[in-house]
Amino acid sequence: MNWELIWKYLPKLGEGAWLTLELVGIAVVVGLVLAIPLGLARTSRHWYVQAVPYSYIFFFRGTPLLLQLFLVYYGLAQFDAIRQGPLWPYLRDPYWCALIAMTMHTSAYIAEIIRGAIQSVPTGEVEAARALGMSRLQTVWHIVLPRAARIGLPAYSNEVILMLKASSLASTVTLLELTGMARTIIARTYMPVEIFFAAGLFYLVMTFILVQIFRLLERWLRVDMLQGR
Repeated sequence: MNWELIWKYLPKLGEGAWLTLELVGIAVVVGLVLAIPLGLARTSRHWYVQAVPYSYIFFFRGTPLLLQLFLVYYGLAQFDAIRQGPLWPYLRDPYWCALIAMTMHTSAYIAEIIRGAIQSVPTGEVEAARALGMSRLQTVWHIVLPRAARIGLPAYSNEVILMLKASSLASTVTLLELTGMARTIIARTYMPVEIFFAAGLFYLVMTFILVQIFRLLERWLRVDMLQGR
């Protein structure tokens, strides 16, 4: 193991790791914002309200992230309307293409987490809120969503970790996140074992930090106590 080589390229790998965290952070936060209305719509009793969210979730959960990334990066460029439109400066950039694909992908999974969490909220609490005179909107905002957030937090943390690892696919569209940077360094040094080993350590450290953050958040929200009730 060439430790001097690993030490030499640690700053470059650190740059790639920072880009990875940036992609994942934006994707899971924006994905959560998009997923809340999707998850709420999925709990509706009316089929026409569920239809569009269900189709969206079915597509993005039923196809690989790599395929979705290729559709955004390579597929949209095939349309003249896209190339001549105002969004083309963004859609030709691998950073924005990766970010869009990751956000849409994770929002579908988070929407199902939210749906399951909402449906797990005890009916008695909802009925008690309505009995106190709360409207449906007030009940959802003050009772259902806060309780569902605690119930769904462990599953959401798993989704964040999965997206951290899935972000390595962004390297396939020439983006120099952690895996892309590692592949670039390997092309220069022809030392794959050392560089991939160092990249793996970065992923382990980032995963460990995220796990600890979510563990503290669950402890603060008393998720374990909630699950035991």
